[in-house]
Amino acid sequence: MSPRKSVAETAATRDRIIESALTLASVEGLEGLTIGRLATELEMSKAGVIGHFGSKEGLQLAVLDAATERFRLRVPARAVGARPGTERLTRAFDEWIDYMSQDEGHGGCFLTSAAGEFDGRPGTVRDRVLDALDAWSAYVKAELDTAVENRELPERTDVEQLAFELNGVALAANQSIQLHRDPQAPTRARRAVARLLIAP
Repeated sequence: MSPRKSVAETAATRDRIIESALTLASVEGLEGLTIGRLATELEMSKAGVIGHFGSKEGLQLAVLDAATERFRLRVPARAVGARPGTERLTRAFDEWIDYMSQDEGHGGCFLTSAAGEFDGRPGTVRDRVLDALDAWSAYVKAELDTAVENRELPERTDVEQLAFELNGVALAANQSIQLHRDPQAPTRARRAVARLLIAP
């Protein structure tokens, strides 16, 4: 076996472990992940699983990184073609709502669920979740600033408050979709986002 092939196979195995862990954690939470369960699911030894991450926390962080990248590609990356400001934000939130609604093997928004799971637990995992959500909030605020500059929103707009309200709509939508199984939740969420982004 060539070294290049060995590296590629190692990377493929690591990706397969992360994908399986992401599926399990979407149902049972990051704390619910166990090396034994993953090893059984993947027909690997426990040492073979943990060897790719060093510890359970290392595995949790790798899963979070994968979920963050999936969110980036599924939400803001799909809004890139929209005009900066309210149009781009509307598209991004629309994509986020779709992401919550569509069953892609990871029900709901993984980062939103992880935030609820770790919001009261200090540590590296919580910090990583916070970093991901802070990056999203910065994205929303930057687009709102652009909307104000372009006079799509009034100059007096409280960008911090509006970003808070928009994210609140998304959190409510995720809960209504996942917990209440409300088929009207996506429509209600889009209506709320549109109302918030219309200049008075």
